[in-house]
Amino acid sequence: MNMDSETYKKFTKARAPKSPIIKDCLRAFWVGGLICTFAEGLLHIYKMLNMTEENAKTLVPITLIFLAALLTGFGIFDDIAKYAGAGTLVPITGFANAMASPAIDDKSEGLVMGVGAQMFTIAGPVIVYGVLTSVIYGVIYWLCGVIG
Repeated sequence: MNMDSETYKKFTKARAPKSPIIKDCLRAFWVGGLICTFAEGLLHIYKMLNMTEENAKTLVPITLIFLAALLTGFGIFDDIAKYAGAGTLVPITGFANAMASPAIDDKSEGLVMGVGAQMFTIAGPVIVYGVLTSVIYGVIYWLCGVIG
């Protein structure tokens, strides 16, 4: 069967399952909100432990990254992500999962060529962009201070 591009689009559209957009959005909203509420709770717990606000604010993302990587390692994070979709990707937990998943998938290749090399395949471009952008912003900020 030989189809042109337009016929193929119509063919696939007619047979593709309809996505439950409202249900997906609600799941992403409440799970993402739950993660953010958990993070806020962590902030208050750290403050109750007599930490300075600055230290508490530093520990919250560290804790979230650790927990997301841990849950990824146990295979739990993927199940949550299948249920919640983008609700797990928006907070920093999605970034931790993007770093840990490829490393875990390729651990049989060894620590250097497997875990080390694959850890940054997905997150690497994000890190490079963030570092490059912050350097450019820092130079502009410094120039404005020198000029102004």
